[in-house]
Amino acid sequence: MNFLGIDVAKEKLDCSLLRSNLPNQVLHKTVANTPDGMTALLTWAMKKAHCKVNELYAILEATGSYHEIAADSLFNAQCSLSVINPAYVKNYARSLGIKTKTDRVDANILARYGREREADLIPWLPPPPQYAHLDALIRRKQAIETDLQRELNRLEKQETGRGNDKTIASIKRMIAHLKQELEQLDMDIEQHIQSHSNLEHNRGLLQSIIGIGEVMSTVLLPVFQTKRFKNAPQVAAYLGVIPIATESGSSVKKPSRLSKTGQASIRAKLYFAAITASRHNPDVKALYERLLNKGKSKMCAIGAAMRKLIHICFGVLKHQTPFCPQTA
Repeated sequence: MNFLGIDVAKEKLDCSLLRSNLPNQVLHKTVANTPDGMTALLTWAMKKAHCKVNELYAILEATGSYHEIAADSLFNAQCSLSVINPAYVKNYARSLGIKTKTDRVDANILARYGREREADLIPWLPPPPQYAHLDALIRRKQAIETDLQRELNRLEKQETGRGNDKTIASIKRMIAHLKQELEQLDMDIEQHIQSHSNLEHNRGLLQSIIGIGEVMSTVLLPVFQTKRFKNAPQVAAYLGVIPIATESGSSVKKPSRLSKTGQASIRAKLYFAAITASRHNPDVKALYERLLNKGKSKMCAIGAAMRKLIHICFGVLKHQTPFCPQTA
């Protein structure tokens, strides 16, 4: 297999090619971040490696929306590819002792990462359109909620400080507009879910879990369907609810903490869902109380409850069956 590392920027792609027959020689090329640029890149790579497109494996970093054109073009051309968490690549480069950071060096690191971690790579697949659309609506709503909270904070400062009538009126108009926009987004999200039977069905499955309400189930829908996780621990790792231990010898032994990767907004909602589930969901409650009886802190037990909820969500969606408590 020939590995193609692609460092993605808004307007260009810096690429490094590692060929199977010349593993120590690196070839570089820069193309525009457009469909035509991707076509030129694949033509160049196949010519240099003397291979077919299915003998190329492209490695990209997740860079917001900038990598989407490249990923879609590669997938449509039937080229295998993986979209990697930038933190993994950063730690890999650190392990190699590489301190230089340029687009060309980053592309080379991505190609080397793909060659050395080939067995661990998860092939990227485009998300189903209805889930991608729902994900975009939810992210937009989260952005508006953040803006609304900022305006509320500004209003509080103006009213308790030396604010004047003009600035306070301006902030209040903005708050009213943001609240109106949130109401519209809520209606758009609900309409979108109801217009797709699979979305409505899966949301119903999630809501069958004690502790998962309408808001949490809606937020989790695109998480499970757009990333195509193989198992529940992968979902927990993506959402940042796996425990991280810090121990060394007999002198260093810190309490475990959550990894806190992924979207903090989802994790915040999951925290409150876990509090409810630790009181009313038999399975989560049994885990929560067992950890407290072992001397674990309440925050540690809540973290375990969050992780347990994600495992249950993964199970009901995978088996397409409503939640049934396992604890009497």
